[in-house]
Amino acid sequence: MKATIEPRRLKAIFGGSVGNLVEWYDWYAYSAFAIYFSSAFFPEGNDTAKLLNTAGIFALGFLMRPLGGYLFGRIADRVGRKQSMTLSVLLMSLGSLLIALTPTFAIIGIFAPILLLTARLLQGLSVGGEYGVSATYLTEMATKNRRGFYSSFQYVTLIGGQLLALALQLLLQKVLLSEQQLQEWGWRIPFVVGAILSIVALYLRKNLDETSAFENQKAKGAEKKGTLKELLKHPRALITVVGLTLGGTLAFYTYTTYMQKFLVNTVKMTKEESTLLSFLSLFLFACLQPVFGALSDKIGRRPLLIGFGVLGTICTVPLLTALSQTSSQWTAFLLLMASLIIVSGYTSINAVVKAELFPAEVRALGVGLPYALTVAIFGGTAEYIALWLKDRGHEPYYYWYITFCIFSSLLVYVFMKDTKATSKLNEDA
Repeated sequence: MKATIEPRRLKAIFGGSVGNLVEWYDWYAYSAFAIYFSSAFFPEGNDTAKLLNTAGIFALGFLMRPLGGYLFGRIADRVGRKQSMTLSVLLMSLGSLLIALTPTFAIIGIFAPILLLTARLLQGLSVGGEYGVSATYLTEMATKNRRGFYSSFQYVTLIGGQLLALALQLLLQKVLLSEQQLQEWGWRIPFVVGAILSIVALYLRKNLDETSAFENQKAKGAEKKGTLKELLKHPRALITVVGLTLGGTLAFYTYTTYMQKFLVNTVKMTKEESTLLSFLSLFLFACLQPVFGALSDKIGRRPLLIGFGVLGTICTVPLLTALSQTSSQWTAFLLLMASLIIVSGYTSINAVVKAELFPAEVRALGVGLPYALTVAIFGGTAEYIALWLKDRGHEPYYYWYITFCIFSSLLVYVFMKDTKATSKLNEDA
């Protein structure tokens, strides 16, 4: 039996992960190339003001994520995980294509940022659904004793999407295009690539198997599957998802999405230096995820979360302060890696922890909706708040803001049960 199940399981995890990578590549390409296209859509003001406007649209895209978490989570719980993931990748490709084809402010005026916002809202809707459904799919496809390891590949591919965006940026910067060409039209290339890659992801997802957990609960009444009424019967799990996400998502977006701008705008590195440093640190960060995931299968989820909470509370202000003041690329790299190692205690296992909190009939909705709400409020506004505080001369306040949020999550980690021992996934059969 094992010989027939394992190839199917590995194919499913690969297919789900690759589709996840393409989705997150499309999402992160916006942030990676914002340093080039911000002037095309917002030509007035200083560099920080332009980035602030672009970050504002980045934040607004996050506001669509709760709606995406609800819509796609409901589809996944009622119709199937596979169908929901296929629809989400189609929507993401549409958003990328719209950004690639939108004329600049100089050509169509105010309609340029309006179209950019429309595209970002479509992408926000898509990625809001992607997280909950892919987390559910990967954990349901994993074996009982390897759930932490296999589900960690969601963040491997999530980070991989950002790596792919940065790798393309490095290729364009150092080999294919000049700075002027990138500024004028080269920034459109990654969005065209994203739309094309989505076709590959669509093919892979259309050929995936459905999870046994979903198939086994098909007989249950439709009124129980993917509904808010049923979800609200699990208030403790919902509050736990919000609490454990709060500090982790803010730290993650600070050290990944916002960090490239921080290195240019605060540390005063060149765009090329910040891209290379971000790429190297993110590559190692991705490699750490399965290691931490496998460790959680041995010792439980809660010790890793508490480790992140304690170290994040103690070390965030010293690490970011030292990073902001360094003039050495190597020192910056080491400080950034120290931060990412701490954050790995959250990122590697947050998907499996959330999936283990809910029964199959509301799992995708339960994982996706409260997570998307929390990310919209804290992750989506991270770089906007950071840039706003910097623009007003109070950048260190942002470091304390992260610290407070991580400490708030730490309180949740301390009082929650270890989901490895109480997993609802064990009830699926």
